[in-house]
Amino acid sequence: MRLNQFISSSGFCSRRRADLFIKEQKVTVNGQIIKLGHVINEGDRVEVDGQLILAKENDIYIMLNKPPGVTCTTASHIEANIIDFVNYPEQIFPVGRLDKQSEGIILRTDDGSIVNALLREENNQEKDYIVTVDKKINEGFIESMSAGVDIYNPRKKQNTMTKRCKVVQIDDYSFKITLSQGLNRQIRRMCRRFQYTVTKLQRVRIKNISLGQLEVGCWRYLSDEEVKGLKE
Repeated sequence: MRLNQFISSSGFCSRRRADLFIKEQKVTVNGQIIKLGHVINEGDRVEVDGQLILAKENDIYIMLNKPPGVTCTTASHIEANIIDFVNYPEQIFPVGRLDKQSEGIILRTDDGSIVNALLREENNQEKDYIVTVDKKINEGFIESMSAGVDIYNPRKKQNTMTKRCKVVQIDDYSFKITLSQGLNRQIRRMCRRFQYTVTKLQRVRIKNISLGQLEVGCWRYLSDEEVKGLKE
């Protein structure tokens, strides 16, 4: 197992933060400062800034039905952050994001390998959303959304064409969209391209995990079968 994965899977910090600790030469394996990419072996003694890191025997996987107004960040100084909202007794991290105004499924875990597998765009992990907009939907809108939309990508600071996707109209003002990518505020930007404003956005599925009857603001542990499906 790679060193950064071992540190994140222990629940000490995220994999990204583990990389920073390694770059800052604050990580040792068997007393030696280690570089990025190092692979550890069973029995290795790993320390971060002098603190011994122990492997977790059982990983934690929960699903939250995030309400609007909660921000998907681990930054404690941000009001209504997801860590304080759930108030879980152990350190677990959100998998991906839902913007503050949106609601629905957010997975949280201390298993760093799951986080990366679900977020890598090349893995094409599907997510379903139910979207309500401010004016009546027509057939041309559905077809255009399905074909891919040229939207601004703030990370790349340029426009990006979204992937083709499945869009099904539900009623005059709402539709279901299945995405396999997760650009910043993607659905809202796609709708805005055609002069529609999203009034409600709810994520109802991530890969094999469905929202079901879980009430807004509540969370539950994933079943063994659900965890198995995430790892496949």
